[in-house]
Amino acid sequence: MRCAIISRAGQVLARGALILRETEGGAWRLDLETDGGRQVQGGLVGSDGNLTEASQVLFDQFFDVWGMSNLTLTVTLR
Repeated sequence: MRCAIISRAGQVLARGALILRETEGGAWRLDLETDGGRQVQGGLVGSDGNLTEASQVLFDQFFDVWGMSNLTLTVTLR
């Protein structure tokens, strides 16, 4: 899925794609890969397919990467 990371001021900080990656242990992880080549590792998807924990870990990583909170993730399906 294509997405954009947007600051609270409305500036697009990055565009990229949300990707599910299989770990060595067979679990799935939700990651962000930006068009600029940056990889942001998210959390593991629940065994029932729930993305809540995976997306929370990913959003926590956004602060480490962009140094700000209250970012918005917009998703577009193509």
